[in-house]
Amino acid sequence: MNYAILTIDDIASKNTPAIVDYLNEKGIKAVFFATGKNVERYYQEAMYAVKNGMIVGNHSYSHPQFSKLSVPKCLEEIVECENVLDKLYKDCRVKRTVKPFRFPYGDKGGANRAILQQYLSENHFNKLDDSRLTYPWWKANNLHVDIDTLWTFDFAEYGIRPNSGFTKENVMARIHDLNPGYGAALLGEGNAHIILMHAHDETEEMLPGYYKLFLDYVIEKGVVFEEPKFL
Repeated sequence: MNYAILTIDDIASKNTPAIVDYLNEKGIKAVFFATGKNVERYYQEAMYAVKNGMIVGNHSYSHPQFSKLSVPKCLEEIVECENVLDKLYKDCRVKRTVKPFRFPYGDKGGANRAILQQYLSENHFNKLDDSRLTYPWWKANNLHVDIDTLWTFDFAEYGIRPNSGFTKENVMARIHDLNPGYGAALLGEGNAHIILMHAHDETEEMLPGYYKLFLDYVIEKGVVFEEPKFL
């Protein structure tokens, strides 16, 4: 049996409500990481996620690579998204009890990493409880102390695009890869994970119900999704 916390990036999207409905049917509470621009574009869809029990966290306003930005620009990206999310929760009449953050692309800011971690700490962003993770590389890279939420397994289903050559079969191969170049084997014996999936309408067009297909499969293979908790 393998335990996992599900995180879904890049909401909001047209398919966000369908993903939310599926997760609730399965009894899975996920952390959705939202970009401010996408929330503004699909506001009702973002409200649906909040009103239906999902946690919506900060994924920056416009999804840039933070290592290519100055510190003021990095903070501007975080604050602009925070403003959008504060309004979102207020409009939903739901109390915002936790503030998770994920860097776009997992890019922690390069030389500015320590400054950004300090900012997240001082501004009361919440660290996902990763105490189940025992991978040596997690601790070696200080991921056990960083405030932001990284991941240990990425479906990479966002690669399913016209003429990309990346297909459903490639995702299945990733699921069964016991020696991935990055992260940890999803189906390794007794593993724990923070899993990454994306809410992309482009993937939905290429492979309708992709989230059901992949999540149903890993559940069948013994992955148990736990409710996210925060430190």
